[in-house]
Amino acid sequence: MAPTPQTNTDLAAIADALRASDDIVICGHVSPDGDCLGSQLALAAALKGLGKRVACLLAKDEPADARLSFLPGFADLVPAARYDGPARTFVAVDVPTRARIGDAVSLLDASETSVVVDHHAAETTMADLTYVDPDAASTTMLVWELAGLLGADRIGDVALCCYAGLVTDTGRFQYQNTDAAALRAASEMAAAGADAAFVSRAVFQSRSEASVRLEGVAIGRMRLEAGGAIAQSWLSREDFEALGATKADAEPVIDALRSIAGVRVACVLREQDGAVRGSLRAKDGTDVAAIARRFGGGGHVAAAGFTLELPLSEAVTTVGRALEEAVAVASQAPLSSDAPAAPSAPDEGVCRS
Repeated sequence: MAPTPQTNTDLAAIADALRASDDIVICGHVSPDGDCLGSQLALAAALKGLGKRVACLLAKDEPADARLSFLPGFADLVPAARYDGPARTFVAVDVPTRARIGDAVSLLDASETSVVVDHHAAETTMADLTYVDPDAASTTMLVWELAGLLGADRIGDVALCCYAGLVTDTGRFQYQNTDAAALRAASEMAAAGADAAFVSRAVFQSRSEASVRLEGVAIGRMRLEAGGAIAQSWLSREDFEALGATKADAEPVIDALRSIAGVRVACVLREQDGAVRGSLRAKDGTDVAAIARRFGGGGHVAAAGFTLELPLSEAVTTVGRALEEAVAVASQAPLSSDAPAAPSAPDEGVCRS
């Protein structure tokens, strides 16, 4: 029988539960980023080192970001819809809600014991055992600690995967979540074999030609509104098709908009899978998660996302209006440092017309 759900147990209890299981699946959120995949693959490496049978699942049957293909175990990722389950223990990392685990919901429901390890705050839990630390710069920091509690060998693969998640979720150690704890963890991971220069080249200096050209398209049609406080752009399905670009190729675009002096909020809308997906970034006190929630999405204060089932032109107008309202409110407060952010939208709910 599964334990009574606990909204914030401790990592030691989760380590005990994983130690007691020999059949484990690990899933992250849809459109997995570096922290998500790094958390999955690091925990899998730690558990496999203890002799456990472990599978890492993709929430949706779609390719993961190729920039992260250097992560050990990346080639073994299995779409949840194609996994021959269920498994005894279901672990969700870097994802707080059922809506974000896609095709893996049935595996969650069929498991004997379910676990969540995350750094996104959530009002409810979907698992029997949940550990959430919103102050952690990345979920891989929590997985790093968990691997230590498991008594697993953290040298090599575990360190590399955890470092990749940490460096991406801190924006190359540029965001305010780059605190002393994050830097200590990075130091420990580097000492355990994570090659910082290698990760930086693989993730941040290996963009495809299509990605760079797609950024040029977005910058070419960028709008600066509210006296330069808002940078908004969009990418159509035709833009992707013309360049042979993937959705992963669009991920770096928003950072270019965010880097403009005076911009408080950056937004990129992209037409994808019959809907419009929005990514939001802030670099002051503007709460973009609140903006995303208006459209059924969510995320961090300075990094959020959502999905709209609207025509692209209508989405541009609707979101632009919401951005102007949010910036008008935020402009009454003084500028502050960046809040925690990630290089890709951490949450994308759906808002229908």
